[in-house]
Amino acid sequence: MMKNRFFRLTIVLAIVVLAASTAVAQKFAILSDIHVTPGNVNDGKLREAVAEINASDADVVMLTGDLTNEGSDVQLNYVKTIMDGVTKPLYVIPGNHENNWSQSACKTFNDLWGNDRFVFEVGDLVVVGMNCGPFMKMGDGHIKQEDLIWLDQTLASRVTPGKKVLSVNHYPILDDLDNYRDYVNILKKYPVITHQCGHYHSWRQYETAGISGLMVRALDMGGGNHGYTLLNVDLRRNWIHVYDKQLGQEPVLKYAYHINLDFDDLQPEVVNTSVPAGFAIEKVFADDASIFTRVGVDKDCIYFGNSLGWCKALDKRTHQVRWQYKTDAMLFSRPAVADKYVVLPTADKRLVWLNKKNGKQVYQYQAAGPYVADGVATGDYLYQGGYKTFQAWDVKRHKLLWHYDSINNYCQAEPVVDGGDVIFGAWDTYLRVLNRHNGSLRWKWNNGKNVNLYSPGNVVPVVTDDKVIVVAPDRVATALDRRDGHQIWREKNQNKVRESLGHSVDRNTAYAKTMDGFLVAMSTQGDSFKELWQADGNFGYEHAPCIVVESGGYVLMGSRRGMLAVFDAGTHLLKFNYKLGSSEVNGFDIDRTTGDIYCSLIEGSIYRIHID
Repeated sequence: MMKNRFFRLTIVLAIVVLAASTAVAQKFAILSDIHVTPGNVNDGKLREAVAEINASDADVVMLTGDLTNEGSDVQLNYVKTIMDGVTKPLYVIPGNHENNWSQSACKTFNDLWGNDRFVFEVGDLVVVGMNCGPFMKMGDGHIKQEDLIWLDQTLASRVTPGKKVLSVNHYPILDDLDNYRDYVNILKKYPVITHQCGHYHSWRQYETAGISGLMVRALDMGGGNHGYTLLNVDLRRNWIHVYDKQLGQEPVLKYAYHINLDFDDLQPEVVNTSVPAGFAIEKVFADDASIFTRVGVDKDCIYFGNSLGWCKALDKRTHQVRWQYKTDAMLFSRPAVADKYVVLPTADKRLVWLNKKNGKQVYQYQAAGPYVADGVATGDYLYQGGYKTFQAWDVKRHKLLWHYDSINNYCQAEPVVDGGDVIFGAWDTYLRVLNRHNGSLRWKWNNGKNVNLYSPGNVVPVVTDDKVIVVAPDRVATALDRRDGHQIWREKNQNKVRESLGHSVDRNTAYAKTMDGFLVAMSTQGDSFKELWQADGNFGYEHAPCIVVESGGYVLMGSRRGMLAVFDAGTHLLKFNYKLGSSEVNGFDIDRTTGDIYCSLIEGSIYRIHID
C-alpha cells in the first residue's frame, strides 16, 4: 500500500514539475521534411498544420529543410505562399531536396527567404540555423566554409553570460556531415543545449562529443500519421521537453531530458600525410568559402569559383590571388580558359567574359536559366551546356554560333568535343550527340528510365573512334555505337558504378569508380563488355561524381571524404592513399604546360599533385 502511494505521489510531482516548466518555457513548433508538391497529400496537411500552429501558444515556428521534392521554383514559391500564412515568427532553412536538384542552382530559396541561414534570440536562448547541402550533386551534407566562420563569429558576439544556444540544421551532427568535426568543435565552445535536425523522417536522441542531438518527425510519418514537433525549452530548470503533435490530437510527450553542458573531445581522425618517392602533393590554396567547381589552368594561373559567388585567379607560382570577380550566386561551373579570356558560367544566369590579365568584365550574355555545367574551350570556340540549352560560341568575337534548345532540364557535366561531334548528357534522361559545326542533333539515347534522377546528367562520357561509354545513377555502364547511338553492350550492374568515369591515355581502357570504392577497368575494344581488372581504393561506400584520370602511368580517383587513391596502371595495384581533406573531391584537371594535376575540395582547398 505504501509503495502504491509513493508511486502515485511521484507521478503527481512529475506532472506538477512538467506543468510548471512548460509555463516558463520557450516554445517552438518545428516542421521538417514536409515534401510538398502542389496538390499532393502533404499540401493539404501542411495547411492544417499551419492553422493548428497559429492557434497554439508556440512562440516561434521553424521549418528545417526538405520543403519540396525537387527544389523547383514552382514548388518553392508554392510552399512560400502557404508558409506566408504563419502568424508567428518564422525561420526557414533548406534541405537536401532544395539543394541537390535545384532548378535555380540554390538561388531561388535565398531570393524567397532572404538567406539560407538564420539567427534569433528568444529570452536567453540564441537559436542559430544554417544550410548543409549537399549542393547540386550527389554528396554528403556539408556546412559551407563561410557558414562555419559566420557561426563562430555570431555566437562569439551573441552568447553573453547566462545565454544558451540551440543549434538547428537539416542533418545531424554525425558522420552524415562530411565536416561535422569542424562544426562540433565550434559548437563546443558555447553552451549548446541541443542540436535539432530532421532528414531521416524518424525520432532519435543521440550525443556527439557530449552535445545532445535531437532528430524530429517529418510531416508525414506514414500510416496517416501527419503532424509536427513541439519543443519546449526551460532554461530556468535546465529541462527540454519534446512532444509529438499529430494533427487533430493532443501532444504526446516523446522525450524529456536535462540540459547537459559537459562536453567531450572528439577522437582525432587518423590521416595519411606521407607519399611515396616520385610523388609530391601540395596544398596551394585554402579559401574562406566552399568550392564546388573544378579548376581551370593555364601557364600562369589556376581559375575557380566559390560558394560566395567569387571567381578567382590564383597565381601558380606565388599562390596569391591575382584578381577576383563577384557574381550574385554560388558558382558551380569551372571557368573555361581560352586564349585572352576566362569565360565564366554563372548561377545568376550569365556567361561572363573576363580579361585573363585583370579579371575585368569584357562582355556578358544573359541566359534564361542558371549555368551549372563545365564548358570546354577549344581553339577559338566554347561549347557550353546550360539550363535547357546547349551553346557554341566564338570566344574572340563574343558571338553565339548556334544553340540547341530541345533539352528538358539542365546540363551539368563537361561535354566531350571530338572530331565533328559534341557529346553530353543532361538531367532529362538523355545523352546527346550534336554536330559540332551547326548544333543539329545526330542522335540521342535513353537508358530505359523515365526518371530524371537516373539520367547520365553528371558524367563525362568516354569517347573512342567508334564508341561512347557512359555510367549513370542507374548503376550500369553502357557502350553505344558512336555513329548512330545503338547499344553495343550494357554490363549487368555487377559493379555498381555511378557517375565517376575516365579513360587511359590511349583510350583503350575506360575506368569507373564503384559505389564500394573500387576502380574497375573496362576494355573499350570489341562488341561485348570486358572487365580488365579491379582494385580496391579503400574508400568504402562511395558516391562522389568525381572524374577518374590517368597521367604518367598512374590512375587517380577521388572520394566523397577527401581521399585520394593512386593506382599503378601497369601493375593494376593501389600505389597509395592520401587524405586531402574531409569533403568531396570535385574533380581533377591536368595542367597541359607542366603535367601537374590540380584538384579542388568542397571545403575550399586546392591541391597540386606532381608525378615524376
